[in-house]
Amino acid sequence: AGVRLVRVETTAELRGAVVEATASADAVVMAAAPADFRPTQVSDAKIKKAADGSAPTITLTQNDDILREISTTRARAGSVIVGFAAETGDDTGSVLDLARAKLARKGCDLLVVNDVSGGAVFGSPDNEAVVLGADGAHTDVPLGSKSALAHVIWDEVARRLV
Repeated sequence: AGVRLVRVETTAELRGAVVEATASADAVVMAAAPADFRPTQVSDAKIKKAADGSAPTITLTQNDDILREISTTRARAGSVIVGFAAETGDDTGSVLDLARAKLARKGCDLLVVNDVSGGAVFGSPDNEAVVLGADGAHTDVPLGSKSALAHVIWDEVARRLV
């Protein structure tokens, strides 16, 4: 019980802190959006302009998928893991199609889906979302306070705790 603040600066540090914390957690809510990629090589000094004026090439490496890792290697049986997805529909599918695929790929119990195509989610006191469950549950949360959305999420978590 209680809250412990762990400061991290990199996605790798976040992964280590999350893996350690989830070992004893009944519920994990992964509201952070860690970077999917990081530079393969980090420079300790300023990257200078090339003599010919060309832009430097920065090669990226994929970071570990923290949500998928903790969902598929559950440290605690019966724990409930919640992920978040900021989605936009595209030619490969609707927001909900893409979110359902992400839920299956990540292996978490609940996925809170925000349609960010309108741009009104970030920095706004209000939000609307869909909460999808791995068990097929689908809960539409109408536009309202983020606090109201949090209550819906916790109600869904509580229903799944055994």
